[in-house]
Amino acid sequence: MDKNLALELVRVTEAAALSCARLLGRGDPEAADDAAVEAMRAAFDDVSIRGTIVIGEGEMDEAPMLYIGELVGAGGEDDPELDIALDPLEGTNLCAMGRDGALAVVAAGQRGSLLHAPDIYMEKLAVGREGVGVVDITLSATENLHRLAEVRRVEVEELTVVVLDRARHADLIREIRLAGARIKLIGDGDVHAAIATTAPNTGIDMLVGIGGAPEGVLAAVALRCMGGEMQGRLVFRNSREEERARNMGIGDPRAVLTMDKLAAGDVMFAATGVTDGELLRGVKLTRNGAITHSMVMRSASGTVRFIESHHDFTRKPNYSPRGILTRDERLPR
Repeated sequence: MDKNLALELVRVTEAAALSCARLLGRGDPEAADDAAVEAMRAAFDDVSIRGTIVIGEGEMDEAPMLYIGELVGAGGEDDPELDIALDPLEGTNLCAMGRDGALAVVAAGQRGSLLHAPDIYMEKLAVGREGVGVVDITLSATENLHRLAEVRRVEVEELTVVVLDRARHADLIREIRLAGARIKLIGDGDVHAAIATTAPNTGIDMLVGIGGAPEGVLAAVALRCMGGEMQGRLVFRNSREEERARNMGIGDPRAVLTMDKLAAGDVMFAATGVTDGELLRGVKLTRNGAITHSMVMRSASGTVRFIESHHDFTRKPNYSPRGILTRDERLPR
């Protein structure tokens, strides 16, 4: 894939982040998500790709745009065919409540490279470079903490684990505390937390627990680019969910999903902060525009770029208050 394409994806995530940032703290997650979705969909019209969404806002009958199977991009016959995984606003509640960790995210890979994950739950284990080949999702959290501590040459007490603050994780949290590790509980946004395991100076060593399967694929793309590791196992609440996974091409829905199954080959990842987080600063609105902070990466090179962009709304009418404040008005195309 052309390395310049990664920078085009940043423009897509910037558009989504700018559009929903005006709704920060307004207590309306649906309106914030709507704004991000519409802006991201419009931005794809300027990207020279032939993209097919494999992870998006849901099935065609569930979402009016950015649905699974939708074709995006303005590409011609000579432009690349790509799988697209996206979340226009990862952490809708975080944005709506003005809390840290909300992102606009897009991942892309060669056709067939990304797992077509249904919108169900996934058990996840994410670590940075030092944990690759060391941890195993089939083992207990205690065993994985001891393995990671050994390879890091530290005590378990020096490790910090991120876990979604959910009732289903009560036993897991108790086990981690008994093992002696520190815990950081988060309300939403485990994509951001998974990526933080790979970056220095975040203080995050591991992510464990059950979250959304689509977010697991997005995180896997980022970790593949940054040299970390993501493992997953789909979690089914009923037989219908398991059948849906089979219908989406997952031959053994109960198998461990390694990096090569989640995100294979040449992939790229872009994200823009909506609110402040461990890695990215949120959108900062200025008198006539805004400042965004994004990251973009490619597995082919392993390069991670952080981009600060200054946007002038007088030259970008799509991002004026009229274009993004109300749910009934649509963004100009």
